[in-house]
Amino acid sequence: MSIIISDEILAATRMTPSEMKQEIAVMLFQKDKLTLGQASQFAGMNRIAFQHLLASRQIPVHYDVEDLEQDIKNLQQMGRL
Repeated sequence: MSIIISDEILAATRMTPSEMKQEIAVMLFQKDKLTLGQASQFAGMNRIAFQHLLASRQIPVHYDVEDLEQDIKNLQQMGRL
């Protein structure tokens, strides 16, 4: 699906197409509609850059106990713990 954002809308918001994509990605991430990976891809950014964008806005990355437990399990399997 393609979405067309008119030049009028971009001018009204004083945003570039790239900035508009980032804003949409941030909003959808905050609303738990996109994962970090999906949002960073939508924004046209790598994950680290997107995480920096979130941090600059004081938006926490969704990381819960299950994520931590999975990371620990993965590190143990890799022999790093």
